[in-house]
Amino acid sequence: MIHQYKNNGYNIVLDVNSGMVHVVDDLAYDVIAIYNTIDKEKRKSLPEADKAAVKEEILKKYRNQEYAELFEGADSREEAVETAVTEAVNDIEELIQDGALFTEDIYESYITDFKSRQTVVKALCLHIAHDCNLACRYCFAEEGEYQGRRALMSYEVGKQALDFLIQNSGNRKNLEVDFFGGEPLMNFDVVKKLVAYGREQEQLHNKKFRFTLTTNGILLNDDIMEFANQEMSNVVLSIDGRREVNDLMRPSRNGKGSYDLIVPKFKKLADSRNQNNYYVRGTFTHNNLDFSEDVKHLAELGFKQISVEPVVAKAEEAYAITEEDLPVIFEEYDKLAAYMIEKKKEGMDFNFFHFMIDLSGGPCVAKRLSGCGSGTEYLAVTPWGDLYPCHQFVGEEEFLMGNVYEGVKKTELRDEFKCCNVYAKDKCRDCFARFYCSGGCAANSFKFHGTINDTYDIGCEMQKKRVECAIMLKAAEAALE
Repeated sequence: MIHQYKNNGYNIVLDVNSGMVHVVDDLAYDVIAIYNTIDKEKRKSLPEADKAAVKEEILKKYRNQEYAELFEGADSREEAVETAVTEAVNDIEELIQDGALFTEDIYESYITDFKSRQTVVKALCLHIAHDCNLACRYCFAEEGEYQGRRALMSYEVGKQALDFLIQNSGNRKNLEVDFFGGEPLMNFDVVKKLVAYGREQEQLHNKKFRFTLTTNGILLNDDIMEFANQEMSNVVLSIDGRREVNDLMRPSRNGKGSYDLIVPKFKKLADSRNQNNYYVRGTFTHNNLDFSEDVKHLAELGFKQISVEPVVAKAEEAYAITEEDLPVIFEEYDKLAAYMIEKKKEGMDFNFFHFMIDLSGGPCVAKRLSGCGSGTEYLAVTPWGDLYPCHQFVGEEEFLMGNVYEGVKKTELRDEFKCCNVYAKDKCRDCFARFYCSGGCAANSFKFHGTINDTYDIGCEMQKKRVECAIMLKAAEAALE
């Protein structure tokens, strides 16, 4: 399977199953398009007569005056065209035979075997506070309440959660814990105590905790920043971009905006971490479809690690992204990619989370095919110790899996999540982006279709566009070297 597209002046051909990317000229691009129409079994060893037919089809196109400029200066234009076409066909044939183009998908049986392994838990999202000091209009957590009650996690519950993680992590050494909310800094004393407890347990159990923190920044101060720089492997700082955009959707409880309060703190924290191991993380909505301007704004403030992601909301919400918004959003992603190329040329580059892609390494195939591990390797813990598949399922009682004292009780639900992968979703099987999005978000699938084995369709379209831009940026970076 291949995926062909043009972006910012590059002709890109992605061989989906091998992950190989080919940046080609117009002629090779058109030859590959014809090969893509040939039956895959026949394509493996194409008879000479069929190769001749491919050449003739291409020659018909390139003999047109439209393409004359490609062969200006040749002694014989006709001869130059035929030579170029022959070389292009031979090159494509060589790529096919070398296993670099039109490769087979060999992973379906692999992922089935992989997912049959014993489940270990490697990460927890600790809902350290079901409360918040902001009133963000798009918050899926309902200002921290998660369809329930306001509460702060006690040290005893958090301690038991860490014990649960250690006990259920098998031989895995590296474990992850994200302090989440609501706003986790509203319960910062417990955060500190749990980090200290985790560090004690590392030595006793041969484990290593990677702690992270997600905060809106209202309560950030120098002491918290110093602690975060010592103990937090990553910090996520919530801000939507420009002042007017941020303050519209992220007001405080009294209705005032949060931008002026948090920006100086965020800049100080980012600089104190040498512009690494953090993200400023925003959400764009129907209200700011020109979100590339928000990314630019954050970059111009000096932030080097940026993520601005689309809101996920039902159509009845005024701020929801609709199918009609997609052409504008695609154009914004293209504009952002072009801006990032220019910034790199100027030596002022930055990372945009959704354009980060590793074409030479990256996650293992199993991870690429099965996603975040929600419901199996990754669980969310409420302030009173209940276990859910992830933070976005908290409050959905049918997804209550157990608790940190008794462990996972609803094992049939865990097994359902365990089988969640790109081959379990009809929409993913033939999608070129399946190795990069891993089948999308189970919570979003449930929100829009009532099942974890479907996909959030609008989200899929945006993800495919982001993958295209990310690969194009790799091509542009290579051209700059």
